[in-house]
Amino acid sequence: MATAAIFSSLRRRRSPSLEAFLSPVDLTGLPLIQTLAAISTEIISSFSTTRFSFQRRNARSLIRKIEIFLVLFESLTESRWGSTPSSSSSTALLCLKELYLLLYRSKILLDYCAHSSKLWLILQTPSISGYFHDLNQEISTLLDVFPVNDLRLISDDVREQIELLRSQSRRSRLYIDGNDESLRVTFYSFLDGFENGEIPDSVSLRTFFVEKLGVKDSKSCGNEIEFLEEQIANHDGDVEPTGSVINGFVAITRYCRFLLFGFEEEWRIKNNPNKKKSKGDGDGFITVPKDFVCPISLDLMTDPVIISTGQTYDRTSIARWIEEGHCTCPKTGQMLVDSRIVPNRALKNLILQWCAASGVSYESEFVTDSSTNEGFVSGLPTKAAVEANRATVSILIEYLADGSEAAQTVAAREIRLLAKTGKENREFIAEAGAIPHLRRLLKSENAVAQENSVTAMLNLSIYEKNKSRIMEEEDCLEAIVSVLVSGLTVEAQENAAATLFSLSAVHEYKKRIAMADQCVEALASLLQNGTPRGKKDAVTALYNLSTHPDNCSRMIEGGGVSSLVGALKNEGVAEEAAGALALLVRQSLGAEAIGKEESAVTGLMGMMRCGTPRGKENAVAALLELCRRGGAAVAERVLRAPAIAGVLQTLLFTGTKRARRKAASLARVFQRRELAAMRSGGYGVVGDVNGNRDGGSFTTDVSVPMSISISVPVL
Repeated sequence: MATAAIFSSLRRRRSPSLEAFLSPVDLTGLPLIQTLAAISTEIISSFSTTRFSFQRRNARSLIRKIEIFLVLFESLTESRWGSTPSSSSSTALLCLKELYLLLYRSKILLDYCAHSSKLWLILQTPSISGYFHDLNQEISTLLDVFPVNDLRLISDDVREQIELLRSQSRRSRLYIDGNDESLRVTFYSFLDGFENGEIPDSVSLRTFFVEKLGVKDSKSCGNEIEFLEEQIANHDGDVEPTGSVINGFVAITRYCRFLLFGFEEEWRIKNNPNKKKSKGDGDGFITVPKDFVCPISLDLMTDPVIISTGQTYDRTSIARWIEEGHCTCPKTGQMLVDSRIVPNRALKNLILQWCAASGVSYESEFVTDSSTNEGFVSGLPTKAAVEANRATVSILIEYLADGSEAAQTVAAREIRLLAKTGKENREFIAEAGAIPHLRRLLKSENAVAQENSVTAMLNLSIYEKNKSRIMEEEDCLEAIVSVLVSGLTVEAQENAAATLFSLSAVHEYKKRIAMADQCVEALASLLQNGTPRGKKDAVTALYNLSTHPDNCSRMIEGGGVSSLVGALKNEGVAEEAAGALALLVRQSLGAEAIGKEESAVTGLMGMMRCGTPRGKENAVAALLELCRRGGAAVAERVLRAPAIAGVLQTLLFTGTKRARRKAASLARVFQRRELAAMRSGGYGVVGDVNGNRDGGSFTTDVSVPMSISISVPVL
């Protein structure tokens, strides 16, 4: 039915009322005629004076038909038609109820043509013309069966108008306005030009947008972009043009916005850091479950695979990681047993189900502004979109280099948004020279400029080659850390932490980042005092830094260890904190520092009891290393923890494979300690966890043996 596509396109703009789908089954006779007259009057009063930019002839023709129907309804009302059962036939009632639906559909279609984006109406010219034709055909069919001759109470003049309308409806054909179609062809020619590497001249673009479409300022142009982006988010695969093609038109329109209108006052970003707003204000965001996001690229996984450590990554990201010579797991830091990757079909099915439930194309790309899982939905990039965005970036770079403070702020924001929509954009933005200008804005006293520049830097850093460009840019790392330490907005500080996390994915940069002045201290402070999102950004950055063995002393000096221990109490970041501690405790220096933290053992024990499967795995691994490397006193604290035997017993049979292996090792340590305590009669010298009685041993005043048998499975 014609209205299905209309309603689909309108679903984010306005919801049709229930009456659009259900005829007034409870209305008959005169009340039905009065309702039809009211609807017709509303349509005529709303649209008879409307200046339609497109579909003028089709819209006027439909309104004229409704005007004739109104004459009929008024005549029937005056004659009190239907006031008695004998005065109305069943056929007439059925036709009038069907006409009720047609009127509502007409109202929606006219409203759509009056208020939709001009560019979208051009692109949909054939389809919308088809909707008008469908309505006309249904009106013609209805009039063919409408018993107008049985309506004896209406005048001959009215009867004649209905007959004339019936005759005209029969003869009507599909009409596509020549001017509308010409504009559509011109718009597609711009797309073809960019596709072939030929940028249309500014005169042609100005003629098209300003003179023919009436898009006369950047605000109107922005509204056109917003509407087209909504169509990408709502896109139905059966509707033309495809999401990728629409994405190309969005890119062209964005280019024209800067080329034709520059940075006009009405759309400059105001310096109001206290304004409450969501991340990426004005963009189409959806929340992506964190388990669906690749830890390397921070994008939605389209082909999730499992590596030998049990972690899941997107195939392209982990394949690139292994090809670059890395032999460790990016997330856990564990050595890879082999380079084999196995498809995670279960997770892929869950992602497919989530995409279907969220109305999102699985091929759509999700790019995050931070380590939180907010993603911007966009169509797959075409060559035309890439080339149009490349042309836009060249204009933005000019404003970044020589524009006013307001222009630089807007340019940084637009680069930030472009860097969210694909690796191609990230690559050529960096190649065009944006990083030095963004680095300079990191030191801006304008809070919005600083926030947009650090977020743009974050989005650029997701592309692997850009990590080296950022790190090699003089003073850039220090500027990012400076924003982390004393950024003008909370969002800027959080995105600085997320940028450091992204950069630290490269192993050789981890030590340099950790050694940057105040970096670890600022991350530790953010983990302790930040927002939930800020804590997440901080703990993931600290985790990455912990995977480098040379950073252990820096993590201790900078308060990273203390903040990680404290984070064990926070459910939102406890898993990552336990993972970082499990890495640091592998070194004697780290084990000693963690052992000195009073709440370390209790925090890790709590994680073993109530944490996530991966959190339990990290916690038992950390406790095992504490016993091995933290000294006898720390080992005694671990092995005397309340209910440790029961927790280990549970973990041995319900934990992950790695958790069971670590729990089995810790259980053996526990049993050796019990045997040593019984041999000494509960007093005096007790050997360390390896059975030695030398300098690593310790004495206790009282030892209470625990007779608990733990079955240790062979793994």
